[in-house]
Amino acid sequence: YVNGDVLIDLSHSSLVHHLFAACDFFKHIIVLKARERCIMELKRWVDSRTGAFDWQHAAKLHVDIGETRDQLQDKELKVRSALQHVLKCDLEKDDIMDPIVLPPADCIISAWLLDVISKNQDDYMRYLRKFSRLLKPGGYIILIGALDLTYYTIGKDKFHGFKYDEEFARKALVGEGFIIDGCEVKMRSAVSDLTDYTGMIFIAAHREK
Repeated sequence: YVNGDVLIDLSHSSLVHHLFAACDFFKHIIVLKARERCIMELKRWVDSRTGAFDWQHAAKLHVDIGETRDQLQDKELKVRSALQHVLKCDLEKDDIMDPIVLPPADCIISAWLLDVISKNQDDYMRYLRKFSRLLKPGGYIILIGALDLTYYTIGKDKFHGFKYDEEFARKALVGEGFIIDGCEVKMRSAVSDLTDYTGMIFIAAHREK
C-alpha cells in the first residue's frame, strides 16, 4: 500500500469520502480547490460548523460493522485532524500553487477532477503534468475517474465530461513518466439519466526517482 507524510488531494467539488481511507496512511492531508465555494463548504465541515454536509455515511464504510456512534465520530475527527490545509489553487497557471510553496507530496490523489476540467486529450495531459509537479521523486499518484463520461447533471444544469477509456488513462500516465502499479475498472450497475459514464477506473502509479 501507499503511505507517507504528505498527501495532496486534487478532487472534484468538496468531496471527502475518499479521505476517510487516506487518513490511515498519511500524517498530513493538503486539499487544493480552484473554487471558493468548494473551499467554503469543505472548511465548514472541517470546523464542524452548522449547516456542514454530513459525511457520517462515508465514515460508516471505513469502520467495522456494529461500531458505535462515538467510534464513527472518532473516525471523522481523525480525518479533520489530518486535513490541515484547504488551499486555493489556479489550475491555469503552470505552477498551480504560485506564489505558495508546498512541501513535495508523497502521494497525490485526484478523484474526477480531470474528467470535468479537461475538454480533450491535450487538456488531460496538460493538467496531469501540472499535478505531477507537486510530487517528490518516486512519489505516487492515485487517479479515480469515470470512463466514457460525456455529461453529468446537477439539478437542472448539465455539465461537460471528458470522454476517455482505460487505454488512454494508462498511456497518459506512462507518457508523464509514471509506472503503473495497479489498475481496476468497476463497471456501472446503477441506471440513471443524470450521467452517462460506463464504469469507474482506479489507477495507482509511481514516478521513477
